[in-house]
Amino acid sequence: AARRAAQSALHHITHTIMRLIAPILSFTADEIWQTLNVSRDATVFEELWYNLPEHGLNLNRLAQWGAVIKARKYAQAEIEKLREKGEVGSSLQAELEFHYSSNSIFSMFEFLEDDLRFVMITSSAKLVKVSSRDQEAIVVKPSQYAKCERCWHYRADVGSHAEHPSICGRCVSNLFGAGEVRKYA
Repeated sequence: AARRAAQSALHHITHTIMRLIAPILSFTADEIWQTLNVSRDATVFEELWYNLPEHGLNLNRLAQWGAVIKARKYAQAEIEKLREKGEVGSSLQAELEFHYSSNSIFSMFEFLEDDLRFVMITSSAKLVKVSSRDQEAIVVKPSQYAKCERCWHYRADVGSHAEHPSICGRCVSNLFGAGEVRKYA
Protein backbone atom coordinates (compact mmCIF):
# COMPACT_ATOMS: atom_id res chain seq x y z
CA ALA A 1 0.00 0.00 0.00
CA ALA A 2 2.81 2.43 0.84
CA ARG A 3 4.60 1.75 -2.45
CA ARG A 4 1.36 2.20 -4.39
CA ALA A 5 0.62 5.47 -2.60
CA ALA A 6 4.09 6.76 -3.46
CA GLN A 7 3.60 5.77 -7.10
CA SER A 8 0.26 7.57 -7.23
CA ALA A 9 1.77 10.72 -5.73
CA LEU A 10 4.61 10.65 -8.27
CA HIS A 11 2.10 10.13 -11.08
CA HIS A 12 0.14 13.24 -10.10
CA ILE A 13 3.29 15.29 -9.55
CA THR A 14 4.63 14.30 -12.98
CA HIS A 15 1.39 15.27 -14.72
CA THR A 16 1.34 18.61 -12.93
CA ILE A 17 4.98 19.49 -13.60
CA MET A 18 4.78 18.33 -17.21
CA ARG A 19 2.04 20.87 -17.91
CA LEU A 20 3.82 23.62 -15.96
CA ILE A 21 7.13 23.27 -17.80
CA ALA A 22 5.60 22.97 -21.28
CA PRO A 23 5.99 26.68 -22.18
CA ILE A 24 9.61 26.75 -20.98
CA LEU A 25 11.00 23.28 -21.67
CA SER A 26 8.81 22.40 -24.62
CA PHE A 27 10.79 19.44 -25.96
CA THR A 28 11.18 17.91 -22.50
CA ALA A 29 7.46 18.29 -21.76
CA ASP A 30 6.59 16.75 -25.12
CA GLU A 31 8.90 13.78 -24.47
CA ILE A 32 7.25 13.22 -21.08
CA TRP A 33 3.82 13.44 -22.77
CA GLN A 34 4.81 10.80 -25.31
CA THR A 35 6.41 8.56 -22.70
CA LEU A 36 3.28 8.64 -20.54
CA ASN A 37 1.05 7.95 -23.58
CA VAL A 38 -1.47 10.51 -22.34
CA SER A 39 -3.15 11.12 -25.71
CA ARG A 40 -2.31 10.41 -29.33
CA ASP A 41 -4.78 13.05 -30.59
CA ALA A 42 -3.59 16.02 -28.51
CA THR A 43 -0.30 17.49 -27.31
CA VAL A 44 0.81 18.78 -23.96
CA PHE A 45 0.56 22.32 -25.35
CA GLU A 46 -3.20 21.98 -25.77
CA GLU A 47 -3.70 20.93 -22.17
CA LEU A 48 -4.99 22.99 -19.26
CA TRP A 49 -3.91 22.71 -15.64
CA TYR A 50 -3.88 19.25 -14.14
CA ASN A 51 -6.62 18.69 -11.57
CA LEU A 52 -5.26 16.91 -8.52
CA PRO A 53 -7.61 14.41 -6.88
CA GLU A 54 -9.23 15.27 -3.57
CA HIS A 55 -6.98 14.52 -0.61
CA GLY A 56 -9.69 13.38 1.78
CA LEU A 57 -8.25 15.15 4.83
CA ASN A 58 -10.59 16.91 7.23
CA LEU A 59 -9.90 20.39 8.62
CA ASN A 60 -8.58 18.99 11.90
CA ARG A 61 -6.00 16.81 10.14
CA LEU A 62 -4.97 19.72 7.88
CA ALA A 63 -4.42 21.84 11.01
CA GLN A 64 -2.31 19.06 12.52
CA TRP A 65 -0.10 18.87 9.44
CA GLY A 66 0.18 22.65 9.39
CA ALA A 67 1.41 22.57 12.98
CA VAL A 68 3.92 19.84 12.11
CA ILE A 69 5.31 21.86 9.21
CA LYS A 70 5.60 24.96 11.39
CA ALA A 71 7.35 23.06 14.18
CA ARG A 72 9.71 21.43 11.69
CA LYS A 73 10.81 24.89 10.61
CA TYR A 74 11.66 25.81 14.21
CA ALA A 75 13.34 22.47 14.86
CA GLN A 76 15.51 22.89 11.76
CA ALA A 77 16.57 26.33 13.03
CA GLU A 78 17.64 24.74 16.33
CA ILE A 79 19.52 21.99 14.49
CA GLU A 80 21.26 24.66 12.41
CA LYS A 81 22.56 26.26 15.64
CA LEU A 82 24.19 22.94 16.58
CA ARG A 83 25.55 22.60 13.05
CA GLU A 84 27.20 26.03 13.30
CA LYS A 85 28.88 24.95 16.55
CA GLY A 86 30.12 21.79 14.82
CA GLU A 87 28.17 19.46 17.11
CA VAL A 88 26.13 17.86 14.30
CA GLY A 89 26.77 17.47 10.60
CA SER A 90 23.28 16.68 9.37
CA SER A 91 19.78 16.68 10.81
CA LEU A 92 19.95 12.87 11.10
CA GLN A 93 22.71 13.31 13.67
CA ALA A 94 20.30 15.25 15.91
CA GLU A 95 17.75 14.05 18.42
CA LEU A 96 14.62 16.13 19.07
CA GLU A 97 12.36 16.40 22.07
CA PHE A 98 9.19 18.44 21.96
CA HIS A 99 8.29 19.44 25.51
CA TYR A 100 4.59 20.27 25.47
CA SER A 101 1.63 20.85 27.76
CA SER A 102 -1.89 19.57 27.16
CA ASN A 103 -3.12 22.58 25.15
CA SER A 104 0.08 23.04 23.18
CA ILE A 105 0.51 23.04 19.43
CA PHE A 106 2.88 20.10 19.94
CA SER A 107 -0.01 17.97 21.25
CA MET A 108 -1.19 17.87 17.63
CA PHE A 109 1.82 15.65 16.82
CA GLU A 110 0.61 12.69 18.86
CA PHE A 111 -1.05 11.10 15.82
CA LEU A 112 2.38 10.62 14.18
CA GLU A 113 3.71 8.40 16.97
CA ASP A 114 7.10 6.92 15.90
CA ASP A 115 6.83 8.47 12.41
CA LEU A 116 7.56 11.89 13.95
CA ARG A 117 11.30 11.28 13.54
CA PHE A 118 10.87 10.62 9.82
CA VAL A 119 8.78 13.76 9.34
CA MET A 120 11.36 15.84 11.21
CA ILE A 121 14.20 14.07 9.33
CA THR A 122 16.06 13.24 12.53
CA SER A 123 17.20 9.96 14.06
CA SER A 124 14.97 10.47 17.08
CA ALA A 125 11.98 12.70 17.83
CA LYS A 126 9.95 12.36 21.01
CA LEU A 127 7.06 14.12 22.66
CA VAL A 128 7.57 14.87 26.35
CA LYS A 129 4.55 16.07 28.29
CA VAL A 130 5.25 18.89 30.77
CA SER A 131 2.96 20.48 33.35
CA SER A 132 2.84 24.09 32.15
CA ARG A 133 3.25 26.18 29.01
CA ASP A 134 6.32 27.86 30.57
CA GLN A 135 8.22 24.58 30.25
CA GLU A 136 7.42 24.10 26.55
CA ALA A 137 10.45 23.94 24.28
CA ILE A 138 12.12 22.21 21.40
CA VAL A 139 15.21 20.48 22.78
CA VAL A 140 17.84 19.45 20.25
CA LYS A 141 20.96 17.47 21.10
CA PRO A 142 23.54 15.51 19.13
CA SER A 143 22.97 11.79 19.00
CA GLN A 144 25.25 9.62 21.11
CA TYR A 145 24.71 6.55 18.97
CA ALA A 146 26.56 5.09 15.98
CA LYS A 147 25.50 5.80 12.40
CA CYS A 148 23.86 3.06 10.34
CA GLU A 149 25.67 2.67 7.03
CA ARG A 150 22.46 1.93 5.15
CA CYS A 151 19.88 4.47 6.37
CA TRP A 152 22.33 6.94 7.99
CA HIS A 153 20.21 7.16 11.14
CA TYR A 154 22.04 7.24 14.45
CA ARG A 155 20.58 4.39 16.47
CA ALA A 156 21.34 2.41 19.58
CA ASP A 157 20.99 -0.94 17.81
CA VAL A 158 23.69 -0.37 15.16
CA GLY A 159 25.95 -3.42 15.31
CA SER A 160 23.58 -5.47 17.45
CA HIS A 161 23.30 -8.14 14.74
CA ALA A 162 26.48 -10.18 14.41
CA GLU A 163 25.98 -10.99 10.74
CA HIS A 164 25.34 -7.29 9.91
CA PRO A 165 27.60 -5.24 12.20
CA SER A 166 27.34 -1.92 10.36
CA ILE A 167 23.56 -1.53 10.07
CA CYS A 168 20.72 -0.98 12.52
CA GLY A 169 17.94 -3.37 13.50
CA ARG A 170 15.42 -1.45 11.41
CA CYS A 171 17.51 -2.00 8.27
CA VAL A 172 18.05 -5.67 9.11
CA SER A 173 14.28 -6.05 9.40
CA ASN A 174 13.69 -4.18 6.14
CA LEU A 175 16.29 -6.20 4.23
CA PHE A 176 15.91 -9.66 5.72
CA GLY A 177 12.67 -9.66 7.70
CA ALA A 178 9.10 -8.50 7.46
CA GLY A 179 10.08 -4.83 7.31
CA GLU A 180 8.76 -1.89 9.25
CA VAL A 181 5.26 -0.52 9.19
CA ARG A 182 5.04 3.23 8.73
CA LYS A 183 1.84 5.25 8.57
CA TYR A 184 2.77 8.75 7.48
CA ALA A 185 6.38 9.20 6.44
